[in-house]
Amino acid sequence: MSRILITSALPYINGIKHLGTLAGSMLPADVYARFQRSRGRETLYICATDEHGTPTELAAAEKGQDPATFCAEQHRIQHDLGRAFGLSWDHFGRSSSPQNHRLTQRFAQTLWEAGFIEERVTQQVYSNADRRFLPDRYVIGTCPHCGYDAARGDQCENCTRVLDPADLLKPRSAVSGSEDIEIRGSKHLFLRQSLFAGKLRTWIEGKRAQWPHLVTSIALKWLDEGLQDRGITRDLEWGVPVNAMDWGPNPEGQLPDAAGLAGKVFYVWFDAPIEYIAATWEWVTSRAKEAGRDPDDAEWERWWRLPQASDVTYVEFMGKDNVPFHTVGFPCTLIGVNERLEADGAWRPSENAPWKLVDQLKGFNWLDYYGGKFSTSQQRGVFMDHALELLPADYWRWWITANTPETSDATFTWEQFRDQVNADLADVLGNFVNRILKFTESRFDGAVPDGGSPGPLEEKLEADVLAKLRELTGHIEDREFRKSATALRQLWVLGNQYLTEAAPWTAMKTDPVRAAVAVRYGLNLVALFAKVSEPFIPFTAEKIALAVGEGFPGRWPDLDGLHLLRTLEPGRKVAAPEVLFRKIEETQVADWRERFGGPEQGAESA
Repeated sequence: MSRILITSALPYINGIKHLGTLAGSMLPADVYARFQRSRGRETLYICATDEHGTPTELAAAEKGQDPATFCAEQHRIQHDLGRAFGLSWDHFGRSSSPQNHRLTQRFAQTLWEAGFIEERVTQQVYSNADRRFLPDRYVIGTCPHCGYDAARGDQCENCTRVLDPADLLKPRSAVSGSEDIEIRGSKHLFLRQSLFAGKLRTWIEGKRAQWPHLVTSIALKWLDEGLQDRGITRDLEWGVPVNAMDWGPNPEGQLPDAAGLAGKVFYVWFDAPIEYIAATWEWVTSRAKEAGRDPDDAEWERWWRLPQASDVTYVEFMGKDNVPFHTVGFPCTLIGVNERLEADGAWRPSENAPWKLVDQLKGFNWLDYYGGKFSTSQQRGVFMDHALELLPADYWRWWITANTPETSDATFTWEQFRDQVNADLADVLGNFVNRILKFTESRFDGAVPDGGSPGPLEEKLEADVLAKLRELTGHIEDREFRKSATALRQLWVLGNQYLTEAAPWTAMKTDPVRAAVAVRYGLNLVALFAKVSEPFIPFTAEKIALAVGEGFPGRWPDLDGLHLLRTLEPGRKVAAPEVLFRKIEETQVADWRERFGGPEQGAESA
């Protein structure tokens, strides 16, 4: 049985994340991880905070903290918020960890020795007002391709084109806003991505049938535009240091100029993806420490190094803006470590055990707020901490999953959120669970009734439920989250339809045995719903499971249909839980629109 390795894009350390971050990586990854675990598959879900780069230095300075202290504090906040949302990471690591430092330096040294990294003097932007070199993303200006007037120097988030600060029109410092900037020479290391273009194209073309069109189209667009070599060092203090490496000679016998590289760190987009591997190493280290033993590298390498990882299916989840770095940048790093490019143009395996590349990559579009962007500075949109102040996590988990931005951007509005939560969670699922359990308590002493044989109505129910269960299972396996939520809701609807047709409250007056059959099937539906709802709404699913005496988390139902609705033994005690979902009122929506912004603010930002 295949092992499942799951990573979601690393949330940046700077600031609490909004609902779009959940929708674009972490929540779908969690739904998928919970599902795979429930099927009995060995599953590892890894995530971490992305902690390096200029924004971290600036945010720390603004708070009067050093970057290390700032990152430690922010990591705790993000970890705790994620757990409160039910994100079931096996480990939530940190890209500033010693493990990531060691792996990043190790990979860079291997790439250097293979001739895939070279030194170059680059002309960089220096801000006289700020008295510092400005990293690419801290130079802003107008995109020469689409005209977006707030494009960053590394990438235009509007048209996703890769940029160089020199490409920008009317460039200025994002730190001070000053246009008093000049170009100065600075020595840096470059990853020779252009050498990988043919190899990458073949690899990406081979994924067309497995990856969403969104992913392959973005990746191939980068290749079609001509893959450029990429600078992988920056003039910063906070990051993985370059001059701590034990450089060996490259094929030409050259050594990097240590003096010229002193004080530089690796570019955040070089070290951040490596943290997926490093976080797995962190996970093993922490578990060994808890057990009072020394960590064993084989425990984490079995997920990442071949041939030990040959039975691993590696699945990545991310927003579309992260796709290029995971289909081009990170694969270049791994391919360059795994293989050597010979003088005759042939790629041959290196002497070391190769690192595993991604198998499945699920990319998402954006979730916006009333047609505009979420904005911390303008206090518009819903962020994770505020969301949990308003409602329990499952309200948000359900709406986000049911509206996952898979084929296009999706829009959050309070009106749609209210209507969908009320209809799906309160009226369909909550109503079903409440009706059948309350009736069991009042007419069957709170126990699963015995007696009676299933009839045509139950036979049809079992067939319909099995068909829908198979559909739901297939959609989650295929990582189709909107379709999965639709299929799950339709399962809940089948339960309500059955109760309406079987009408045990009516049958109780004339045919108590028939009523007992209907109640028994209704209670078994409750148990089934707890199992299949757990990946989506785990907190509520646990309440439902406990209400009918089931363990949690349960195993995903077998798809052979045997005993699908006959798992609860007669006589088992059950008890109705408190109201699972309270309806959202219009007065609440009005208050939230005023607090977080409504359609007018969203339209202004679009």
